Amino acid sequence: MIVHPQFDPVAIHLGPLAIHWYGLMYLLGFGLFLLLGNYRIRQGHAFLTSKLLDDLLMYGVLGVVIGGRLGEVLFYEPGYYFSHPAEIFMVWKGGMSFHGGFLGVLVGMALFARKQQRSFWELTDFIAPLVPLGLAAGRIGNFINGELWGRVASPDLPWAMLFPQARANDLAEGQTSSDLLNMLMQYGALPRHPSQLYEFLLEGIALFAVLWIYSSKPRARGQVSAVFLIGYGLARFVSEFFRNPDAGIFGHSYTISMGQWLSLPMIIIGVALLLFFGKRQPR
Repeated sequence: MIVHPQFDPVAIHLGPLAIHWYGLMYLLGFGLFLLLGNYRIRQGHAFLTSKLLDDLLMYGVLGVVIGGRLGEVLFYEPGYYFSHPAEIFMVWKGGMSFHGGFLGVLVGMALFARKQQRSFWELTDFIAPLVPLGLAAGRIGNFINGELWGRVASPDLPWAMLFPQARANDLAEGQTSSDLLNMLMQYGALPRHPSQLYEFLLEGIALFAVLWIYSSKPRARGQVSAVFLIGYGLARFVSEFFRNPDAGIFGHSYTISMGQWLSLPMIIIGVALLLFFGKRQPR
């Protein structure tokens, strides 16, 4: 049995200033976006310049932060935040939704494309392969924090992990099953899937490889964006079977989680767009 390493969530202490690992993972994701984006610009894959890429990133950062927070409020905990509206603005306490951040980024990209008088799909095709490694960095941040742990796993699973942070949740689950209670008494916590690492591999590394290879050849406008929607939606849908589900607006379900409900439209829209744009000639 593997015990979660219990990293200190604060990476650097500078007097009263504390720099958290999760924040550093965000910075790493943004840095990788610029690094890969400038590489693609040099390869002639975009109308952008390095200066415009910096501006584009600012639109994206605002979309991630504002959309991610609003997504957490509206999709996952509307009752709590509407009862404590001041906490909506306390982003340092955590609580960011990928799907909300994704919608926020789409709004930011639409505004940027309009300002530059370029095609929205041309822009999203360019950024799609740059996103997954940032997602991978975010999942490493989740793992360091010991948050968003997985569902209960068999203790025979070689990489099953004990998350001390989940003990309160383990106790609640253990009260409903004698088998779980016995496991809890034996190990002090329930063995769980390290689902953050599954998401790191699926949403991050695997999706990056697919998009980077797929976008390396001429494609019809919008097709790379469609593959991103399908790829992320499928990766998230599969990984949610191993992640302890969050309670969302549809309730707490181990059958179809909130993350899966939000991923289904991505898959459906992605397939529709892939078929629609597939009728056009590659650029």
